Amino acid sequence: MAASIREKQTAALKRMLNFNAPPLKNTTAEPVWKVLIYDRFGQDIISPLLSVKELRDMGITLHLLLHSDRDPIPDVPAIYFIMPTEENIDRICQDLRNQLYESYYLNFISAISRSKLEDIASAALAANAVNQVTKVFDQYLNFITLEDDMFILCNQNKEHISYHAINKPDIMDTDMEGIMDTIVDSLFCFFVTLGAVPIIRCPRGNAAEMVAVKLDKKLRENLRDARNSLFTGDTMGTGQFSFQRPLFVLADRNLDLATPLHHTWTYQALIHDVLDFHLNRVSVDESHGSEASPAGARPKKKNKKSYDLTAADKFWQKHKGSPFPEVAEAVQEELDTYRAQEDEVKRLKSIMGLEGEDDGAISMLSDNTAKLTSAVSSLPELLEKKRLIDLHTNVATAVLDHIKSRKLDVYFEYEEKLMSKSTLDKSLLDIISDPDAGTAEDKMRLFLIYYITSQQPPSEADLEQYKKAMVDAGCDLSPLNYIKQWKAFTKMAATPANYGSSGVKPMGLFSRVMNTGSQFVMEGVKNLVLKQHNLPVTRILDNLMEMKSNPETDDYRYFDPKMLRGSESSIPRNKNPFQEAIVFVVGGGNYIEYQNLVDYTKTRQGKRILYGCSELFNAAQFIKQLSQLGQK
Repeated sequence: MAASIREKQTAALKRMLNFNAPPLKNTTAEPVWKVLIYDRFGQDIISPLLSVKELRDMGITLHLLLHSDRDPIPDVPAIYFIMPTEENIDRICQDLRNQLYESYYLNFISAISRSKLEDIASAALAANAVNQVTKVFDQYLNFITLEDDMFILCNQNKEHISYHAINKPDIMDTDMEGIMDTIVDSLFCFFVTLGAVPIIRCPRGNAAEMVAVKLDKKLRENLRDARNSLFTGDTMGTGQFSFQRPLFVLADRNLDLATPLHHTWTYQALIHDVLDFHLNRVSVDESHGSEASPAGARPKKKNKKSYDLTAADKFWQKHKGSPFPEVAEAVQEELDTYRAQEDEVKRLKSIMGLEGEDDGAISMLSDNTAKLTSAVSSLPELLEKKRLIDLHTNVATAVLDHIKSRKLDVYFEYEEKLMSKSTLDKSLLDIISDPDAGTAEDKMRLFLIYYITSQQPPSEADLEQYKKAMVDAGCDLSPLNYIKQWKAFTKMAATPANYGSSGVKPMGLFSRVMNTGSQFVMEGVKNLVLKQHNLPVTRILDNLMEMKSNPETDDYRYFDPKMLRGSESSIPRNKNPFQEAIVFVVGGGNYIEYQNLVDYTKTRQGKRILYGCSELFNAAQFIKQLSQLGQK
């Protein structure tokens, strides 16, 4: 299998940390010790990909933020990994003047302009440090890879390119240009790292189209400048795309506003929805026992504990897309096998303390020594297993608390029925007015999904009744104001998105997990099993990738940066279905869509699909943006 984007970006970082020389595989020599200086952007790019231990193995003794107070270390080379912003450049010039390090390797996350380079050059001259600035590189790594097949553009300053920023009613054209340029710069870096020139498809008349036009132009200019092209020679031939180019589908968030609000049922998406989870790190409140504190005492401070959910975590890789009940069961099974292995080690220990010199004991001893040796050698593995089991027990328990206290299974099932237009078993008003069902935000999400997916909006009288119930439940109605405008606007433009005939079949309450030995008390939580269905984004991708004719996507624009010129009609179209595709959602994405694409890929032999978005938000963050838009 060809290298994934995560592997490619990691390899690029490792090359950079090795002074931009390919790292040598099998030498036993000590690495050169060096310092890594990054800004927040650099930190966000490196942290999901390389652990501190891996950095140390590559000779990084210290990693520091650019704008922290750093002491001079005169005999050590420093590698900088930063964005080419004014303040960063000023700080580099200051470092040169203060002669902090022996030599400087400057790596810019995205391309630095000529004028800024000249600023650094003049500072180096003034500080008499020209010889120390060893190398200056543009790395084109301005995006963050979270999974083998998922990336986002940035985490710092993400509000500048958020859904809210793009859809503000009072946005100036110059601001919009700026947002588009930021997005295109990152996408350009993504394709340079991937080593491929895509064929671009996008809908007409929205932000996605603006991004497509700009990206096409930027790729075209780079390809035309043959001497400095980033897509030539060594990077291109070896890529997985040597025969076929990838399809790049730009979608706009406005095409489907229901999915980001949807309550979900798969593990990774649930963690993102109910816990604090970003850049692959999740924080969980640890409550220590629920014993009542004496009257008048300060409530116990909750400890926050963070866990990294990484590619090396096999349980996570296997179950991040599974429905939650399956995950709970799997954690329990892991725990049982672990306990069995632990008991085996204990049993051997007790046998080793054998008294008496009779032959039986001796022969048992020699037999058990071998067993014990193997048990001891598997200890590190056991401990790592134990760490992962504890991690997932804690995380899953935290998620379960939310599911039970907010009745998320009820919401999930009801929303799935709304989205698939199947018959509803109880009225929406009942759920909204039920004080035990979920938070005000959960109710708002449910109502917005109902409002977005309904064929005709509810009558004014009904709407007033719903509004009253929601205000009584403590909801802020500003998101609804925005969605009303949005729906009125899109009604003229397009038909409502179709969410596929998904269905959820309740499987009877958890059978096995109910037994008393389990960590997870699942009473009353429905064991829902998902049926595969395609969300709008997946469906659009399917049409474009398989070259299906469909009114939804027939009007999409087609760009091929490799074609010299030519209007859209005269471009020879690629007639074969694509093997590789990248879907990018302008205006923000979520793990539900990502998971839906992963499931879709599983059913297609030999296809590879990447999912990207300008930012990753969960429903709470998205509702916040909608309410800001609704207050305008």
